[in-house]
Amino acid sequence: MDTRFAISEYHDAAAINRQLDELIKKPIYTIKPDVLKKYEEEYYDKKCAKSKEMIAEAKQVIPGGVQHNLAFNYPFPLVFTKADGMMLYDVDGNEYFDFLQAGGPTVLGSNPKVVRDQVIDLLNTCGPSTGLFHEFEYKLAKKIADSVETVEMFRMQGSGTEACMTAVRVARLATGKKNIIKMGGAYHGWSDQLGYGIRVPGSKFTQASGVPLYLFKHTQEFFPGDLDDLERKLRANLFRGGTAAVFIEPIGPESGTTPVPYDFNKGVERLCRKYGALLVFDEVVTGFRIGMAGAQGYYGVSPDLTIFGKVIAGGYPGAGGVGGKKQYMKHLGAGLDDSGMKVKKAFTGGTMTANPLSCCAGYFTLEEIDKQNACQKAGEMGDRLTKGLQELIAKYNLPFVAFNQGSVCHIDTVGTMHYSINWSKPWEIPGVLSATSERKKEMQHMGAAYMAEGLVTLAGSRLYTNAQYTPELIDEALKRFDRVFENIVCLEK
Repeated sequence: MDTRFAISEYHDAAAINRQLDELIKKPIYTIKPDVLKKYEEEYYDKKCAKSKEMIAEAKQVIPGGVQHNLAFNYPFPLVFTKADGMMLYDVDGNEYFDFLQAGGPTVLGSNPKVVRDQVIDLLNTCGPSTGLFHEFEYKLAKKIADSVETVEMFRMQGSGTEACMTAVRVARLATGKKNIIKMGGAYHGWSDQLGYGIRVPGSKFTQASGVPLYLFKHTQEFFPGDLDDLERKLRANLFRGGTAAVFIEPIGPESGTTPVPYDFNKGVERLCRKYGALLVFDEVVTGFRIGMAGAQGYYGVSPDLTIFGKVIAGGYPGAGGVGGKKQYMKHLGAGLDDSGMKVKKAFTGGTMTANPLSCCAGYFTLEEIDKQNACQKAGEMGDRLTKGLQELIAKYNLPFVAFNQGSVCHIDTVGTMHYSINWSKPWEIPGVLSATSERKKEMQHMGAAYMAEGLVTLAGSRLYTNAQYTPELIDEALKRFDRVFENIVCLEK
């Protein structure tokens, strides 16, 4: 097994957070209004006419016109028809560098032939789903267990959200405790109990419209990277039902948007052991992207449960799962009979869970990532891209912040998710919410400018690289970022 990692040198998290602190103190820097208007008229209206027409029709039958949260783009979403390696093509025939990578799952690049051929063979012989056991269920589980030291057993789920829901149930069964603590700003799916404190630290229930507040009775958040805050909540929970589990994204909340110090994860592990809580690593983004051993292998941490998603199906649907130690995974036995160990089962399932198509795609994806050392290759290109962005920021004397966590690259132009809400100062909350809303709008405008230059990003603020990128392609992408950055203006001037 390849144990090399995508992260070549760990960043200075404290220094990056200081830069982000300064960014949100400054006025907004964004694309010039006249340049944005030109992009709208010359690119979107003229060169994306088929997309515009189709989205207008889609809005009649789809809320907002798209089915996926990442598909929105100002001034209107584009319709993509082809994905190949590091490139995307829209319905109008325009070509783009793909730094979205389907939201992170395609470390090998989009639609790799070596995986696609295996999937086609499976479809020709078995079909996508049977509801019964298939050999690739075993092969995928075995590959994951062989790669990630703490995973003794693995149970597939339909998505990362489902996997997080499952981990909550397992933790409560295994510990007999009630409370779940998560890092503020972290995203662990959209389930009721974990839709708490997402995106903005301290936001609590404010981002969870439609969820009755009583469902958050046993969900808490702690400030990102703050071990003292975590311990205070763990200690307090000793008198209110105990803490079943602590959930964290190992590179920081919201896929590393707020970076954490290198020793932070070890500190969380220590506190979990001290207070009898399970440590749950959400590796939906980092699993098999940071390295074959996951972010936990890089940080040298032994979580009790690990959440997987995205990469484990290689960009195919049905990507989710929970792995961990046998003493906890025993609660996830499948089947309707009561034979074998007499343990309480965490109720979980799904008709399309662990279907042959997803497991086949996942197994051969992980095999190829391992063989090709794709994590390290993608990380090298992430380093090159980030270094180039930092040079452009300096060239134009912009307050933007660029940093990289392997092949998870960040270009923060407005600091929307670096704000936090302090409930001890409620008079400040309206101002924070207003600022984040205004800055989010300008983040969308930046994303529109990138798209018009042939750069597909995640919300204009996050970039994923894959193993198919080359130095020459990264340098060409940087030329396009340069054309955007040379047209940035301070809105208060």
